[in-house]
Amino acid sequence: MDHRYEAHCLAGGRFYDVLQAHDTPSDDFSRSLPEVGPDWRTHVRGVWRSLAPVHITLPAQGWKIHVSATMDNAERVLAVVFDYCLAVGTAFKHLRTKSILLASNSKYALRSASGKLMTIYPRDDAELARVLTDLSAALEGEPGPYILSDLRYRTGPLYLRYGGFLPRWVEHNGVRVPAIETPDGTLVPDVRKPVFHLPDWVEPPSFLRPCLAARATGSPDDFPYRITESLHHSNAGGVYLATRRSDGTKVVLKEARPHCGLDREQVDAVTRLHREHETLTRLAGITGVPAVHDRFSVWEHEYLAMQHMPGRPLSRWLATTYPLVRHATDQQVTDYTARALALLGRIEALVAEVHERGVVFADLHPHNVLVDEDDSVSLVDFELAFPIDRPARPALGAQGFRAPADRRGVDVDRYALAALRLWAFLPLTSVLELERGKLHQYLDFIEQRFDLPGGYCDRIRREMGGTGHDVAVTEWDQPAPDWHLVRKSITEAILASATPDRADRLFPGDVEQFVSGGTSFGYGAAGVLYALDTSGAGRFPDHEQWLVDAVRRTPPTRPGFYDGAHGIAHVLANFGHHDLAAEVVARCEPASDHSLAGGAAGVALNLLHLADLLGERDFLAEAERIGDRLAAALPTAAPPGSKGTAGLFHGWSGPGLLFVRLFERTDDRRWLDLADQAVARDLRECVSKEDGSLQVRDGRRTLPYLSVGGAGIALVLNELAAHAPQSGLLTDLLRGCYGEFVIHPGLALGRAGQLATLALVNRRLRDPELDRAISCHLANLRWHALPHGGGIAFPGHQLLRLSTDLGTGSAGVLLAVTAALDDNRPVLPFL
Repeated sequence: MDHRYEAHCLAGGRFYDVLQAHDTPSDDFSRSLPEVGPDWRTHVRGVWRSLAPVHITLPAQGWKIHVSATMDNAERVLAVVFDYCLAVGTAFKHLRTKSILLASNSKYALRSASGKLMTIYPRDDAELARVLTDLSAALEGEPGPYILSDLRYRTGPLYLRYGGFLPRWVEHNGVRVPAIETPDGTLVPDVRKPVFHLPDWVEPPSFLRPCLAARATGSPDDFPYRITESLHHSNAGGVYLATRRSDGTKVVLKEARPHCGLDREQVDAVTRLHREHETLTRLAGITGVPAVHDRFSVWEHEYLAMQHMPGRPLSRWLATTYPLVRHATDQQVTDYTARALALLGRIEALVAEVHERGVVFADLHPHNVLVDEDDSVSLVDFELAFPIDRPARPALGAQGFRAPADRRGVDVDRYALAALRLWAFLPLTSVLELERGKLHQYLDFIEQRFDLPGGYCDRIRREMGGTGHDVAVTEWDQPAPDWHLVRKSITEAILASATPDRADRLFPGDVEQFVSGGTSFGYGAAGVLYALDTSGAGRFPDHEQWLVDAVRRTPPTRPGFYDGAHGIAHVLANFGHHDLAAEVVARCEPASDHSLAGGAAGVALNLLHLADLLGERDFLAEAERIGDRLAAALPTAAPPGSKGTAGLFHGWSGPGLLFVRLFERTDDRRWLDLADQAVARDLRECVSKEDGSLQVRDGRRTLPYLSVGGAGIALVLNELAAHAPQSGLLTDLLRGCYGEFVIHPGLALGRAGQLATLALVNRRLRDPELDRAISCHLANLRWHALPHGGGIAFPGHQLLRLSTDLGTGSAGVLLAVTAALDDNRPVLPFL
């Protein structure tokens, strides 16, 4: 799980977003702070309010001081530091509201940034020493979260690190990141990890040496356990596999950081750890509940050592056994049903034993249930558990399994058990928190598809509160959908989501848009406008102007097609903004890898397109030069590993597509041979599955998707087939796209990408089996189709919020549906 997604849910609403100060004006810190005079300039940006004397000029980088605080003392600490900085004339900034502070210290906040209430910018070492000395005395005894990225000053809430003061950027591994300058003037990444890092050319002032020495004290041998594996990290702390040094006992070690990992009720990780210890002690002796070995404190952190329970999470068990993700036989579906029902019975019995001891588990979901090789089950992670007679309920919980606000006591677990009974046969319970009315559609499906006991679905319906009156109905749910209306409804929902008043993004999409910007092809406005135009919905001048203004305001420097300048330039050029498109291409950085999504293949393919559109022969020559560089790099490409990268967006299939297009330009068969070699490189990352499909190996999983996976390779093999006979591998790759169930609806890593692949290949093959698979995907996209803004919208990656972008959301679905229904329309560029 990428915890960025949960962090971007903190702002609330239907889409991934960033928390803004205007969302919570009632707890604005400035309400209790004094006004500043005309000799101070104030600037508000995002969650921060910055203040600096008008007469000073800050250096570009240096030692900065961070001040941490708890929710209880934040206003007091802020007032002390605010008054001090005004008095001595030192620049600083502070978070704008208490709600933002709570979010920054929450369980899934960014660990490298968590804990910071204020940042102070001393101009030199003398000012740094003075501020540290003065504020250390003024804030003595004030608690605050430990800031993991920093060096602590003495024992108070002051921390510091060397980094940038002013915004400067550099491309690093294809990503635009904050930068600092080396002594020779080179910009390098300003490292911001959850561990203190000092650039190797920076000599710390002498008065910081005691702090560095204090940080280095203590030996790992003093810790009573030896860490063998990290299982999970969050802002609350880590979870590790470990062995006890005294006797070698294997344990699970849970770490809790004080004042961190806050929930909505401001309960921190340490408090929850203590509760978990009390709960496990109360449940001692129950088979399937871990025994407690030890609770102790080291370096201000609290630890709980527990019995290591055998097995793998139920979520991983389902990923490898659920029959509908592959071309399943009736017998496989029947066998799975019997096994899943037996497992669910064991889980229910174990939860009943917990209830008999007077405890509500309160966090029942597939990651907290372990399944052993003999299908015995265990429960883990009891930090939210509470006594049955307690009137309160936990403030945290997993989306799709947390009970509605009106549930108390054992009803919290009963709701989660009902959700688990549904999830085991259709794992889309997360979507129910976006649209409760989907419950009846999901229950109707599993009742028809699986041989379930009588009353099975009725029990789920009673526990999960469905009445039949809150059914979510869209045009997709009609027996014979009017596909013209379906496409029109997707367009309406996309347009209804637009926020032209915002400068950071126009169409809400994946969390990636907060990294690469809101203008990109894969995750921003360019891709959405492309999809609307390509699908026949038309052009929207006001939204085009937003894109033009945004690009002029912040010219993209990343070169990539899906995440940077070339994808944006592609759309601008298609819309007639030729000069701006050429300017964008001229200003971007050179590509640093081979890929289509962010590297050289996408750049060269777009240069071929622009050469035709703009009549620029230099673009054609540059595309051929890039092709030559990729050809030279192909023989030395890294060998396939266990972590898959093969596919259209990130593998060598992207350069393979470029080689095909260069062959079509030049009629030089060298390019066609190179295309064969590039695709063969990706095929070496594939493995055969029991259903005969060929999919990309990715650790314990295999992937059939477009961006990374077999579908993307199949698309390029299909392009090759127009020029040279192909083996049966194309059929095997396509078979990986036949599954009834796909967890995500999107284009890059979901059902829409598989649908588009099948549709494009079927334009050439006209195969009845492909027709059946296409019809199945069209029908089953309704599982993710949600009413929004008078139309139909789709959840993005992780299914926690809606998305409209091309890579993960509604725009990509619109393109795929268009590909399936309309043979004469293109889908993605260059295909």
